[in-house]
Parts: sequence; structure tokens; C-alpha cells
Amino acid sequence: MQLIKSLLYFLWAGVFEIGGGYLVWLWLREGKPIWWGVLGAIALALYGVIATLQPANFGRVYAAYGGVFIVMAMLWGWKIDGVRLDRYDLLGAALALLSVFIIMFAPRA
Repeated sequence: MQLIKSLLYFLWAGVFEIGGGYLVWLWLREGKPIWWGVLGAIALALYGVIATLQPANFGRVYAAYGGVFIVMAMLWGWKIDGVRLDRYDLLGAALALLSVFIIMFAPRA
């Protein structure tokens, strides 16, 4: 159960961080209204709160989250921006995800 909760926290943190960053990007780079940027800032703050719900220490959580971010950013690019992923994108994302599992869930003495 703890594993599933941890993975869900990573998923939600990724949605809020990437979604928030994307809203700010659209505001500043694509000329969207300022409220898009405000919503993005709120989403980014929520990302910071969600990350604190992880049971591990700060360094381990944020190191592992880097791998989650890589995978989610690739998926975001594919589904939202229509970027076609190649085998190197997929290999890199798979290695990042493997790293997440090692950092967060490897048995420790």
C-alpha cells in the first residue's frame, strides 16, 4: 500500500509541476492572459506541498522525483505538444524510471 501511495504522490506532484510550468510557459511565451501564469504559480506551489507527503527524506525524494519528472515530461510532450518520441527518448525515460525505483524502494539495512 505504501508503494502505491508513494507512486500516486509522484504522479500528482508531476502533474502539478509540469502543468504549472506549462501554464507559466504559455503565459510568458505564447501571450496567454496573466491569470494563466497565476494558476501556474498556484499549481507549482501545490507541487511543493504534495512532494512533502512522501515518506522518505528530502534528498531521496527529490532525487527520485527527477526521474519521475523525466518520464512525465516526455509523456507531456507526446500527449500535449504532439512530439513524437523516439527509441532514445523511451530508453532514457525507462532508465530514469528504473532509477526512481532503486532510489525509493530498494531494501535498506
